[in-house]
Amino acid sequence: MLRIVRVIIATVVFALVTLLFFDFTGTMSGVAGWIPKIQFLPAVLALNLLVVAILVVLTLVCGRIYCSVICPLGIFQDVVSWLHGKFKKNRFAYKPEMKVVRYGFLILFVATLLLGFGSIAGIIEPYSAFGRIMSNIFQPLYILGNNALADVAEKNDSVMFYHVDLWWIKSLAVFIIAVATFLIVSLIAWIGGRLYCNTVCPVGTMLGFLSRFAWLKPVIDADKCNKCGLCARNCKSQCINFKEHEIDYSRCVACMDCIGKCHKNAISFSHPKKTQKDEAENVDTSKRAFIATAVTLASASVSETQAKKVDGGLAVVEDKVAPTRKTAITPAGSVSAKNVQQHCTACQLCITACPNGVLRPSTDIETFMQPQMSYERGYCRPECTRCADACPVGAIKPITVEEKSSTQIGHAVWIKKNCIPLTDGVECGNCARHCPSGAIMMVPSDEKDETSLKIPAIDTEVCIGCGACENLCPARPFSAIYVEGHEVHRTI
Repeated sequence: MLRIVRVIIATVVFALVTLLFFDFTGTMSGVAGWIPKIQFLPAVLALNLLVVAILVVLTLVCGRIYCSVICPLGIFQDVVSWLHGKFKKNRFAYKPEMKVVRYGFLILFVATLLLGFGSIAGIIEPYSAFGRIMSNIFQPLYILGNNALADVAEKNDSVMFYHVDLWWIKSLAVFIIAVATFLIVSLIAWIGGRLYCNTVCPVGTMLGFLSRFAWLKPVIDADKCNKCGLCARNCKSQCINFKEHEIDYSRCVACMDCIGKCHKNAISFSHPKKTQKDEAENVDTSKRAFIATAVTLASASVSETQAKKVDGGLAVVEDKVAPTRKTAITPAGSVSAKNVQQHCTACQLCITACPNGVLRPSTDIETFMQPQMSYERGYCRPECTRCADACPVGAIKPITVEEKSSTQIGHAVWIKKNCIPLTDGVECGNCARHCPSGAIMMVPSDEKDETSLKIPAIDTEVCIGCGACENLCPARPFSAIYVEGHEVHRTI
């Protein structure tokens, strides 16, 4: 029964979080938006002390239940291992803990964070890794499948499915990282079950330290055990030494598979009456420091280009090219670029949630894979707070529509040589007409001639950096007006 309950809960959580990453309309955020916020490291980074306390207490009471029913990458590994089990049964065997590898990865993880390479450390963080797999591989395929169905039904896919292009192909670095993570984790899970969790995953190692002291554990009754070895051969954590009636609780993920396989009822999930072995004696106390310092940053991607668009079926419209910005733009609610860099785990849920294609992964070394804004495909609508609502770690803090409308994330800059009234000699004014904050007005290009063609004048004190002007500027490939980001956001 314990195993059945665990499978049901894990299935529900996995389905919801997967649909959350597949969802590009925002309908799932109200149903499953809470799941990213209860992930361990996102909760730590968001300083959600209540969630962290609950997860710590849950681990101290029941062991690594988190890894079995809450962590989506852990559940994904169970699915892969279960599929292999359909072809080959009783395939596992006890293996001693690989302490050097396990704690080596944890030390490397913490060291890269302390050295400022948080985006590299975030590659192995489980929730972020799962998010990149879903966002870069499966969500685009899901959208393409829906668009294909819409095309068959002769419906307007741009209305039904927003703007969709093959961005993951152009974001080659992110796509490669996502595919590599998917293949490596899948291969390890296929061969070794939860080997990734117990050797590479920093969250698994940290929770493994706590689970040694869990109150409830799978306990082997030596009097009932006949040493058939079924429990060990079905333990995907490979942590049961049935010959010595011992279990390595730092690696046990409380999946309950061993209990279901034991025909003698020799294994129970209970508080051990006798201590089989004081495993804590061999734990270096310095490892406790890793729990306090465990922070994670990340996220991936490279620049994007759009598929060719046709104007009325007659002429090819040249795609916009992103300008070179001195300062990257981060979403309203992120407070500053530094806050994003320090807190973002690169799960890419905000990128998935963005309905206008404004957010995309950064290619810069310091912020590699973390979200940045660019306006070639759309602009940041003042009434939209989807990214802030989705962020589970506090890299983008919750913000109201009113607060967003008065938050200056950047300011517009006019490029005279690209402006159509000056290059083509025709009236334009697109930027001024669509500016939601009224920061742009058209003035005569010749101060002495009121009838001369008008050019934009920008009030940088009023501009909020939404990018409507940059996105809707008809100049190609570079807009005649673009947004320069602010390191620290301002309230106007």
